[in-house]
Amino acid sequence: MGSQSHRYHHDLAQQVLRTDISGLPLEWIDYRHAAKLHCLGQVSYSIGAELYRIRGGMCAASGKRSELTINAIVATCGINPELSGAQCQYRPPLTNQALFRRDARMCLYCGKQFAPRDLSRDHVRPQVRGGKDVWVNVVTACKRCNNFKACRTPEEAGLELLAIPFEPNHAEYVYLQGKRILADQMEFLLAHFPHNSPLRQRLQ
Repeated sequence: MGSQSHRYHHDLAQQVLRTDISGLPLEWIDYRHAAKLHCLGQVSYSIGAELYRIRGGMCAASGKRSELTINAIVATCGINPELSGAQCQYRPPLTNQALFRRDARMCLYCGKQFAPRDLSRDHVRPQVRGGKDVWVNVVTACKRCNNFKACRTPEEAGLELLAIPFEPNHAEYVYLQGKRILADQMEFLLAHFPHNSPLRQRLQ
């Protein structure tokens, strides 16, 4: 397969959603990675919108040019044991980027939305008082509210927490990492969100 690529419906920055063979969302990949998986025979099936057509060289026997279509969702061989089963112990990494998106870039104290540069990670129970740096103890806060709260709990500072912090499951975390998520990719991800997910309620 050659390296010449052509845009089909989207520009080359559009991400492809990779899943395991059972359909469990794993990660976002670019079209080059998706093409490599196809060429290595690691793609079990593809679904969703056709994003790219990648054309290679001419076949000497048939005289035809090779062509590969990249879809919005590609399922690869195998199952990730760390993400499967009732005993799944997966813990998504905590980053400010994912945290701010979890909370819709809204300060959970004053209720206003801000640009990422004006937001901060606040520990509901302050770390100096034994609070842990984990999903269920952190919320998005504007710098003003965070500075005002300081080393106090929300109750002590007279602040109302507008939402209960939660830890996303893997599908939710994949969503939080996405850049421009297409409708069919979003529908696929939502099917793997918990039924009581605050993200599900926001997006539906």
